[in-house]
Amino acid sequence: MDKEYFERLLIQFMKKFTDMDEASLKELAKDVPIVVAEKGTVLLEQGEAPHHCIFVLKGCIRQYRVDEQGNELTSDFYTEEQWVTIFYERDRDHVSKFSLSCVEECTLVMGPADLKEAMFDQYSALKDMTYKMLEEKIGEIKGNLSGFMSSTPEARVKALQQNRPDLFQRVPQHQLASYLGLTPESLSRIKKRIEKGDK
Repeated sequence: MDKEYFERLLIQFMKKFTDMDEASLKELAKDVPIVVAEKGTVLLEQGEAPHHCIFVLKGCIRQYRVDEQGNELTSDFYTEEQWVTIFYERDRDHVSKFSLSCVEECTLVMGPADLKEAMFDQYSALKDMTYKMLEEKIGEIKGNLSGFMSSTPEARVKALQQNRPDLFQRVPQHQLASYLGLTPESLSRIKKRIEKGDK
């Protein structure tokens, strides 16, 4: 892993959310734990307490849950420059309703939650930057949910093709279908119909 390369990527991303000077950003990036996780690595199991903060520098992570019938239901994919955000109910021992696994080999900023608090104390601008990132992510989640609820299956596929076309090359079809609320067969038929309509 080329740590300096990924530190530069992190610095470029942080510049979107902060006015910190270059020297401070470089110092901050050097303190951030960067790890490589192999394809298939499970970062969090459904029912476990989420103790780590995760930011994707490279790769793709799937968020999913297993229902009572044993079916895996995909709820999100996180790719480059995205925080992996797990929301949990505080009255249930802080456990996650979802699992997280690596669809590809991933290079991640990944550290324990208490490290985040220590870094907030050391870098006061980091807290504001983190809140801005989370506000953006929450807005994105609300927008996606609203569009998903009101869309036809074909409209959902078209929206994903327009907004996140890379997922169609990076993610297995059955996982993508689950994310869109479709069967793999239905997704295949809709994709063919869309392709014919574009010709």
